[in-house]
Amino acid sequence: MKKKILFMLISMNIGGTEKAFLNMLSDMSANKYDITLVLLEKSGGFLQSIPKHVKIVTFKDYIKIKASIENPLHSIARELFLQKKLRKAFIYLIFYINFKIFKENTLLFKYILKDIETQKEIYDIAIAYAGPMDFISYFILNKVRAKRKMQWIHFDVTKIGFNKYFAHRHYQKYDRIFVVSKEARERLVKVLPKLDNKIKVFKNNVSKDLIVNMANGGEGFIDKFNGLRILTVGRLSSEKGQDLAIRVMARLKNEGINVKWYCIGEGNARHNWEGLIRKNNLQDDFILLGAKVNPYSFMKECNIYVQPSRHEGYCITLAEAKCFNIPIIATNFTGAKEQISSYDKGTIVEFNEQQLYEAIVKLM
Repeated sequence: MKKKILFMLISMNIGGTEKAFLNMLSDMSANKYDITLVLLEKSGGFLQSIPKHVKIVTFKDYIKIKASIENPLHSIARELFLQKKLRKAFIYLIFYINFKIFKENTLLFKYILKDIETQKEIYDIAIAYAGPMDFISYFILNKVRAKRKMQWIHFDVTKIGFNKYFAHRHYQKYDRIFVVSKEARERLVKVLPKLDNKIKVFKNNVSKDLIVNMANGGEGFIDKFNGLRILTVGRLSSEKGQDLAIRVMARLKNEGINVKWYCIGEGNARHNWEGLIRKNNLQDDFILLGAKVNPYSFMKECNIYVQPSRHEGYCITLAEAKCFNIPIIATNFTGAKEQISSYDKGTIVEFNEQQLYEAIVKLM
C-alpha cells in the first residue's frame, strides 16, 4: 500500500528550497508514494517541473489572510481604524500587543484560521517543507491530520529572521526536525537545545546524471564572448552577496582582465544591483541573466563558478556546480566546508572583497 505524504510550500518560485523539493520528488517512486503538494500560492517557474503523479492543492483562502501575515499588525490596526472598522481594528491591536509581549504570532494564526476546517484526509506523513515559515509550521500542526509530522529547516537560523519564541512553543510537537547541513544543525540546536534528539541532518539531494543531461540539452551562453566567464547562480538578494561580486568585478575590470561575470537568478535586489552595476560602469561586464529553470548549460560552459553568499543552510547550486568539475570559489557560509572540503577544485574565502579578488586572480 502506498504511503500518503503531504508537503507544504509557499510557491514553486525558482529557488533553492523549491529545487531541493523537486530533487527529493525525483527519488520518490510513484509506485510507493501518494504525494500531495499544498501551495499557499500556485505560482513560480518550477510549477511545470512537478511530476504529473503529484497532486497539487492550492490553499485558496490564503489570498484573504496574506496581508495579515505579511504586514505589520499595528499598521493593519491603524488602517482598520481609519476605515471605521472598529471591532476588527481592536482585535488586531490585541494581536499587536500580544506579539510585543510574547514575541510570536500564535494568537493571530489561530484567529485567521478559525473558519478553515481541518483536512479530513489522514496522511502517513505531513511535512512543513518551506521552513522556517511560521504560518506553514502552524498550519501543518493544526489543520492537517497525519500520523507523523516533520519540520524542514533550509537555512542557518542565526542569519535569518527565525522566531525562536514560536519555535520553542511549537517545534516540540513535531516528530522530526530536519536540517540540511551539519553546521546548520549545530546552530539550530544552540537555539533549541531541548529538541536536540529530534533534530536530524537531511542533506539536499542532487542527481548528477539528471543535471548533466539537462546541461547537454539546454541553451548556454550566446554572446560569443572569448574571455574568461565567471558564473553565480542565486536569488538576487542581500544574503546571496551579488554586491560583493559586483565590487570584485570592478577591480578585475580596472586591472584590464578579459572577463565577464554572469548572474542567474531573480529577486527583490535587482534594482539595487543594477544601480551598483551602473555606478561601476559594468553594464557590459556584469550581466544579470534573470531566472532560469535550467541553469546547467551555463555551469557547464563557465570557467569559474563563484558563490558569494553571506549565509546559506545548504547551498544546492554549489552542489550542482560540482557536477561539472569546474573551479569553484565559495564564501565561508554555513555548509560550505562540508561541500568543498573533499572537492579538489574548490576554494573557500571569507566574505571579503580582497580575499575573493585574490582567489579569482590566482585561478586565472
